[in-house]
Amino acid sequence: MSLMAKILIIEDDKDISELVDYNLRQEKIICEISSSGADGLNRARRNTPDLVILDLMLPDMGGLEICRALKTDSKTKNIPVLILTARGEEVDRVVGFEVGADDYLTKPFSPRELVLRVKAILRRLKEREWNQNTETQAFGILHLDPTKFQVKVGKEEVRLTAIEFKLLQHLLSNKGRVCTRDILLDRVWGYDAALTTRTVDTHIKRLRSKLRKAGDYIETIRGIGYRFLETP
Repeated sequence: MSLMAKILIIEDDKDISELVDYNLRQEKIICEISSSGADGLNRARRNTPDLVILDLMLPDMGGLEICRALKTDSKTKNIPVLILTARGEEVDRVVGFEVGADDYLTKPFSPRELVLRVKAILRRLKEREWNQNTETQAFGILHLDPTKFQVKVGKEEVRLTAIEFKLLQHLLSNKGRVCTRDILLDRVWGYDAALTTRTVDTHIKRLRSKLRKAGDYIETIRGIGYRFLETP
């Protein structure tokens, strides 16, 4: 199973950031690189990556300060943080975990080990995401109850296939956020997006038709993917 994800690398050493970027892209993981702490923090708040790989020694602000800021902000507190640093003393690790880091890897590092750790974090994130999606969600005239596998538009129940239900659930859980076709293929179907992105378009069309008026809640972002409206 692929782990399509978007990762933010906050690292001022160009050689290291490019090494990390190259190895993760081999696993079909999309990376964005920031060479300063302030810029990286702004990008994390603006784009909500699936994971942040963070150096502690940055030119403008400390990595621990960035990690603490991410974990105390309601918008970014659930983003996993993997600290990648030359500071390998036990006290550094302890402080890193105390401010909210999810994993800690010291330089020099094995690119293979980094990839395995990243994939492990993403798997845990994915499992948590689906396990937490059990509450009834209401949005305008749309009501979704995962425990009953039931969708209603107004008072009328809509019959969806398992894939259509998961697709709707994922879009609704990420309302206001653009979901690319590749991400949807991975998160909903659970396989490599290289197979065909037209699969997503076909299912979205059928889902919209079944949802009737509520189908308008799903926006097409031309050339990218789809987005569930942030407000009805």
